[in-house]
Amino acid sequence: MTAYPLTWLYAPGDRPDVVAKALACGADVVVVDLEDAVAPDRKAYARAATADLLEDVPPVPVHVRVNALDSPWGEQDIAALTPAPGLSGLRLPKVTSPAGITHVAHRAARADLYALLETALAVEQAYAIACAHPNLRGIALGEADLLADLGVRDDTGLDWPRSRVVVAARAAGLPPPPQSVHPDTRDLDGLAASCARGRALGFLGRAAIHPRQLPVIERAYLPTGAEIERAETVLKAAATERGAQALPDGRFIDAAVVTAAQRTLSLARRR
Repeated sequence: MTAYPLTWLYAPGDRPDVVAKALACGADVVVVDLEDAVAPDRKAYARAATADLLEDVPPVPVHVRVNALDSPWGEQDIAALTPAPGLSGLRLPKVTSPAGITHVAHRAARADLYALLETALAVEQAYAIACAHPNLRGIALGEADLLADLGVRDDTGLDWPRSRVVVAARAAGLPPPPQSVHPDTRDLDGLAASCARGRALGFLGRAAIHPRQLPVIERAYLPTGAEIERAETVLKAAATERGAQALPDGRFIDAAVVTAAQRTLSLARRR
């Protein structure tokens, strides 16, 4: 089974010192942000600094959240960063249709692409976006913008869009999406509770905006001892008898249950 990332740490592209620290924090992926974290008068500097960073292959995978294609900077970001040998992926903000994905895929043929869905229109188009191009490796929500677009006053108002994106990713054969960031970097209890809710909805891992959030996210998404034991029991039974069967404790297992058990043990190996 593929070992999917659990932690994605954002760092502002116009702060090379912060990016350097982020690379040493233990995140599975560092996301250098050229969009929301960078003021307009710093965009060119952030792009150049990120291109310089990616001239060498970093110690962990680096994705870059470029500016939106309909902004004055998006096309320049893609042109400058696509040739960089250290680039592991482009995160595309404010995607609303498959056309945006295919456009970038033709401009950046070698880059893995990740779409951020941040509007009601994007959520409605989630499956079409997820199927847009083979270079698209994942989708996720941008919840701050989506909250504003929907006028939702409570976090539970996002449960349907969250489930919609989880289903769209699965239907398109993509990995489970990571959760959007938890904006309060000091509210670690709230982060843990939110991660537990996200895991129950089918998410896998989460974006972070501060290193202190990383261990909370990883603990929330790593399987518990009881889950590991159940998975081992399932795989042991599947190895001795093919096809659907009932375990002595009454649990029914089939191919889908076996696949889930394999993913559980794959995650457990991160401990």
